[in-house]
Amino acid sequence: MSETMDRLAGAATLEEVQRIVRTTARSSLAAHGATLVLLDGDLCYYADEDSMSPLWKGQRFPAVNCISGWAMLNRQTVAIKDIRVDSRIPQEAYRPTFVRSLLMVPILRPEPLGAIGCYWAVPHVATPAETATLEALAEAAGEALERFPEGLPARGFFN
Repeated sequence: MSETMDRLAGAATLEEVQRIVRTTARSSLAAHGATLVLLDGDLCYYADEDSMSPLWKGQRFPAVNCISGWAMLNRQTVAIKDIRVDSRIPQEAYRPTFVRSLLMVPILRPEPLGAIGCYWAVPHVATPAETATLEALAEAAGEALERFPEGLPARGFFN
């Protein structure tokens, strides 16, 4: 993970930060997909993804109606073994996807800036090591993202 932290610290563009975050999240957790979500006012903007099939890249959803928004609003990591039986999951958005399990970590600086999500196509219980890895990546991602405020969406919803 220290190599990733160095790469994030040296990233020259917002796009490079997004690429490092999405690819590291997916590969580090052996996930079937990963996404970087940025807070855009009262919306969650799915800025980038690395996934076995398309998910929500480029789309915006109300923060109060999506799990990345839940993680930001509650300022806590959420792990869900089976998304089909969790009331926090907007079933209509997930139904056409491969996603069955997820781990979503907020990026806090100190107010919510975004979230990083990892997805699995099978029931998966995130381990403490996976959670710690994604939380460390979120911390480093927050530091890196703050270097590019002009490229970030508005963050007013939580302030």
